[in-house]
Amino acid sequence: MVRSEAATEELQAAGIDVRQCDLDTRPLPLECITGCRDIFYFAPPPPTGDDDPRMAGLLTALEQQSRPRRIVYISTSAVYGDCHGDWITEAQPVNPTTPRGRRRLAAERQLQTWTESRGVQWIILRVPGIYGPGKLPLARLQKRLPVLREADAPWTNRIHIDDLAAVCVAAMASTHANTVYNVSDGSPGNMTDYFFRVANAAGLPRPREVSRDDAQQVLSPGMLSFLRDSRRMDNHKLLEELEIELQFPDLEAGLAACFTG
Repeated sequence: MVRSEAATEELQAAGIDVRQCDLDTRPLPLECITGCRDIFYFAPPPPTGDDDPRMAGLLTALEQQSRPRRIVYISTSAVYGDCHGDWITEAQPVNPTTPRGRRRLAAERQLQTWTESRGVQWIILRVPGIYGPGKLPLARLQKRLPVLREADAPWTNRIHIDDLAAVCVAAMASTHANTVYNVSDGSPGNMTDYFFRVANAAGLPRPREVSRDDAQQVLSPGMLSFLRDSRRMDNHKLLEELEIELQFPDLEAGLAACFTG
């Protein structure tokens, strides 16, 4: 299920059955979800507000057809808020500090309330930064935009896009249900080091560093929102329960695959 005509045509050309829908349209067309037993829901909330009406629209539409077996939802690690660099498991209390995190937490709670009252299974994947081919900050590096000084940079986490896809498939097939997983490669770093290493791999100049005070003036609100929280995500539950073996357990392996082949 995609929004744009371009995405529809691209997926159809690859032999994929596609439904073109707009989750901001009410009501959601039933033909988009009719007969779906297993639903992967990856759509983000709208870019503003503290709620997720898109999730509400999906759940309302699902009321009008037979119940799905399971919904796998990609959320964000931002629901944990600032953990001051501590290692965290899925038992960490949620405490989002950004609107982005609050919207995702609202979506999680909508999903849990709806599924649990209707006997539908759910799995929530709390995902940090996603990288991989086509998902690298090359345009930003080419513009030579600054980054926060590494000494001030908080802990961040990431997952390669291929590993995330494998996790999603495993979550749908798992015997475990109604639970949350931290989806991370288990090798946290910081965003400044990430930009430096991508620049090195791409043969681009490293971006200049700015102080935390200067960052408030020169970095975008979106970038600043990622720098407010510091945490290191424990992924042992993911690896053990979903029996996942990551292809790219650290950034070095993941970046090497992005620039070869």
